[in-house]
Amino acid sequence: MDWIRLTKSGKDLTGLKGRLVEVTEDELAKHNKKEDCWICIRGFVYNVTPYMEYHPGGEDELMKAAGTDGTDLFDQVHRWVNYESMLKECLVGRMAVKPIAAPKEISSTLSEEKKQLNGMLSEKGVLGASTKDVMLSYDWFQTDSLITIVIYTKQKDLNAELVIVDCQDKRLRGEIIIDDHSYLVEVDLYHAVQEDLAVNITEKVGKVEIILKKNDNIHWKMLGQPLENHNTFIKRTDRGQFYRKCKLVSKTEVTHDTKLFCLMLPKSTHLHVPTGQHVYLKQIIAGTEVVKPYTPVLPFLPLDFKEPSCHDGAHIYLMIKIYSCGPFTQALEHLQVGDYISVSNPEGNFKKSQVQTSEDLFLLAAGTGFTPMVKLLDFALTEVSCLRTVKLIFFNKTEDDILWRNQLEQLALKDKRFEVKFILSQPTKDWMGKEGKISSSLLSEFVKRSSKYSKVLICICGPTPFTEQGVQYLKDLGYSQEEIHAFTA
Repeated sequence: MDWIRLTKSGKDLTGLKGRLVEVTEDELAKHNKKEDCWICIRGFVYNVTPYMEYHPGGEDELMKAAGTDGTDLFDQVHRWVNYESMLKECLVGRMAVKPIAAPKEISSTLSEEKKQLNGMLSEKGVLGASTKDVMLSYDWFQTDSLITIVIYTKQKDLNAELVIVDCQDKRLRGEIIIDDHSYLVEVDLYHAVQEDLAVNITEKVGKVEIILKKNDNIHWKMLGQPLENHNTFIKRTDRGQFYRKCKLVSKTEVTHDTKLFCLMLPKSTHLHVPTGQHVYLKQIIAGTEVVKPYTPVLPFLPLDFKEPSCHDGAHIYLMIKIYSCGPFTQALEHLQVGDYISVSNPEGNFKKSQVQTSEDLFLLAAGTGFTPMVKLLDFALTEVSCLRTVKLIFFNKTEDDILWRNQLEQLALKDKRFEVKFILSQPTKDWMGKEGKISSSLLSEFVKRSSKYSKVLICICGPTPFTEQGVQYLKDLGYSQEEIHAFTA
C-alpha cells in the first residue's frame, strides 16, 4: 500500500519527467546500480530504483537483473504478478534491441502453492502425469487493445507446423506439439475478442505468442475460466480430436472422378498441416456422424524448386475421389461453394528427418494414395540436398485415372533427380508404358539403390491391400522396416 500511495503521489519515478524513450542495449547496461537501476521485462524498460525499498524480496534480488533483461528471473519468481500495473509509473520506454539476459540462477523462498500463473495451474501441475523431461509454462499480459498469451516450451526446433491455435466463441485453444505429446492452453476468455489473431514463434528458444485483439478497450481482471484439459501435457493419442468449421472456397476437376477441394480456415485459426500428415473431415449423413481421413496437397505441383514453397496458411487443399456408391464423398460432391465442413487437427507419424537422412527416395502410390506424395515431393526436391534420386512409381487402372500427369511429366523434365513411372492395370491397346499390378518382380525392376550402401527411404500409400502387399514385397526384397514408411490412417 505504501508503494501504491507513492505511485499515485504524482512524483516523477522515472527521472524523465514523463517522457518515454527508446532504450538501447548500451544505455540499459549503464543503469546497473542500486541508486540507478533499470530493468527490462518483455521488451519494456522500467526504472526500479524507487521500488528498491518496497520489493518484498529485497534489493539483492532486484539487482540480479540490473541493467539487463530480467524477464527470465521474473518468470521464475513473479510470473503471476501484473507488473505492468504495479510499475506503470516507472516505465522508461521500449527496448530498441534485445538486451543481454541476466543470469538465470536465482533462489526463491516462495512456496509452491503461490507459484501460480495468473491463477492457473503451477508449472509442476503441468507435467505431473508426464514422464518426459520437458518444462512448459504460459503467461499472459495486456495492453489497452491487445491480449498476449506467451507459451514457453524451451524447444529449439519449434516451428509453425507444431503450433495449433483456435479461438471460437470466446473459447481459446492453443496446442503445442512436442514429439508424440502435446501441451494445451484452453480457456473461456473473460471478454470477447475480434475474429483475427496473430501467432508469433521464436524458434530458437521455443517461445509462442498468441496475440488477440480486444473487442473493447477495457482492462481484463483475468484471462478467463480454465477448461478441463487446460495446462496439461499428455500424449497426443489421449488428447481427442478437435474440429473447426472451414468454408468451401472452390471445387475443381482433376480427373473424371477426382476433384480438388479448397477449404478456407477461419481467421481465428492458426494451422499448418505437416508434410506426410492427414486431417479428418466430419459430416452428418442420415443423422449419423461420419469421419474420413484425407491428406492435404498443394494447389499445384511446383516446378521451380529453388526455394521452399510459400503457402499462405489460410487454405487447405484436398484431392478427393468421388465414389458413385460412397455416401461420404457424394455428400462432399453436393457441397456448394460457401458451405462449411468440419476439419480436424493434423495426425500422422511421418517425420521429415526420415527424408533428410536419405540418398534415394522411392514413392509408391496407387490412385489417391498419391496425395501424401505431393508435399513430400515438394519438400524433398526443395530442401533435401543429399538426395540423389527421387522416383515416383504411380499405379492406376487407366490413363484417365492418372492424377496431375502433365505436371509430373513436366517436373521430370525440369529436375534431373526426379523420375516418374506410370503403371496401369487396365490399359488400352494404345498404352506404351508399363502394365500390371504391384508385385515383387515389378518392384525389383524399379526400386534400386543408386549405390550399394546408399541410404534409402521407400514411402507407400494406396488401398489397404496394395499397401500391405507392397510392404511385404519390399521386405522380401531385403529392405528393412526402417527403410519403409507406409501411410495409413
